[in-house]
Amino acid sequence: MHLGRAAIRGVVGPLFIGHGTQKLFGWFGGHGIEATGGAFESMGLKPGKRHATAAGAAEALGGALITTGALTPVGAALISGTMVTAIRKVHASNGPWVTEGGFEYNVVLLGAMAAITEMGPGTPSVDAARFPKLKGTTLALLQLAAGVASSFLVTSPVLNEAAGASSEQTADTPGDPAPAPAQAQTNGERELATA
Repeated sequence: MHLGRAAIRGVVGPLFIGHGTQKLFGWFGGHGIEATGGAFESMGLKPGKRHATAAGAAEALGGALITTGALTPVGAALISGTMVTAIRKVHASNGPWVTEGGFEYNVVLLGAMAAITEMGPGTPSVDAARFPKLKGTTLALLQLAAGVASSFLVTSPVLNEAAGASSEQTADTPGDPAPAPAQAQTNGERELATA
């Protein structure tokens, strides 16, 4: 067993399962699908409930795949896609530092996903037992490219309703307690902070 691989699988994987289920079911102090959907609507991701469901499912499933070391590049791509979307829709304009609502946390997670895909999940894992060649630099780059492509696809105008098409109100929607100045981020934007 390698400590670095075990740390990524044992820390990042379960935390993403939790983060996804916060969105989907309101578990672990989360806001659930309705409130998360409202937050997504406030960021222009419409319909918000559909986007919240997709993000929550990607995070929970991606976390489960990383934790078990099963189809690791797929799990990494799911997590990478949500992190790229969080950067694009919330954090990029705030600069790198999380103290200012920036993207440093998201980029660290992108790096972790590239590392676990390149090295493989190690043992014990499903991939080590069943798919020992499912790792490497090429797959690490492909999972990141898939994450970027999926982020642009799911936020494209083709898959989003026109602005103002939804009647959901989001002004009082609570978000994740990500540190950021109030003027730089609304409560709804904080929900996507670690999407």
